Amino acid sequence: MTYVLAAFLVLANLTAFVLFAVDKRRAERHMWRIPEATLLTAAALGGSLGALLGIHLLRHKTSRLKFTLLVPALLMLHAALFAYLFWALS
Repeated sequence: MTYVLAAFLVLANLTAFVLFAVDKRRAERHMWRIPEATLLTAAALGGSLGALLGIHLLRHKTSRLKFTLLVPALLMLHAALFAYLFWALS
């Protein structure tokens, strides 16, 4: 069961990072953007580390307070939740 949880985390974080990368590229090209709600939902559904890496490595959404505060808070919540789940399932 822990392998399923680990696979979910990898997929969720990769998805969140890719969404941030695509949105950054679209922003640079003045194209249609991915809604902020979608980016935050990806972070909330387990992709908070990928979203945080997207924010810092891509320098995307760094001026948006809701991203700079909410994504790290989600990461702390996810770390605690998934640490508990890994401990409880092993």
